Amino acid sequence: MLAGIIGFLSIALAWGAWGHQHINRAAVFALPEPVRRFFYNHIDFITEEAVVPDLRKYTINDRAEFPRHLNKAGMVPWYIQEVMEKLTKAFRSKRKTEILFLAADLGHYIGDAHMPLHTALNHDGQLTGQKGIHALWEGQLPEMFGGGYNLCTGPARFIGDIARETWQMIDSTHRLAEGLLAIDREMTASLPREKVYLLDSAGKIVVNAFGDLVHTREYASEYHKRLQGMVERQLRGAIAETSSYWFTAWVNAGRPDLFDLDPQELTDRNKQHLSDDLRRWEQGRVGMFRPDGEFTKFTK
Repeated sequence: MLAGIIGFLSIALAWGAWGHQHINRAAVFALPEPVRRFFYNHIDFITEEAVVPDLRKYTINDRAEFPRHLNKAGMVPWYIQEVMEKLTKAFRSKRKTEILFLAADLGHYIGDAHMPLHTALNHDGQLTGQKGIHALWEGQLPEMFGGGYNLCTGPARFIGDIARETWQMIDSTHRLAEGLLAIDREMTASLPREKVYLLDSAGKIVVNAFGDLVHTREYASEYHKRLQGMVERQLRGAIAETSSYWFTAWVNAGRPDLFDLDPQELTDRNKQHLSDDLRRWEQGRVGMFRPDGEFTKFTK
């Protein structure tokens, strides 16, 4: 199966802002104390930074970022391992800024590794006349239905073999690609264009700020139903793996005491907020924040 994985092919924000930000934010609560307390002090940074790799790629055209998302051989598996090594060293040296930056970046690429079409040659249905399927699956569906997902994944776990874990994660994700494409092909086979895509007054397909095609609410709803929880499972998997990779880096660094990296006043001020947000996470939610809607503003 791994021989068929060609790397991560992306033409849009992976998971969209909604997905990436919820992955990183929810992963904070799966951490054990005292790591959770430290990350919670900087949860807004961890959340916002989740989309920065894509901003580097598409907004400022950072050439170094493209191979991490688009490469025939696939760089992401090795890049995840490289960032893990750097994060471990940052924990060991207790370099606060590097810990936060690397952890947030790592969460982004682990999120990418849970998006099936990132591992497929037919990454946007371009080979089978299914253009727009990529953004529908990873962006529009989470925005529309993510509010009902259960994001409580349980506590982070220690990963004994990072390389093996990374390849198993990618392999299991890749196995889902053909299924989600097949469902879309079956649905669109008997539907007129206006039932699949949202059209403007001139009959053109509506696109969002990133040029992604917008599907009708009715189509997205039926497609989401037929996926039978696939998007939620992959999102939860990304959360669980992100927190576990963070936790593993901290353990491998010797479980450094992070208490003195922040002012005591900051930790004290956040104590009640952490307690409240942790309770929400245990109920499946991640607190009050609303990422910019990339699709829902068109399909309300």
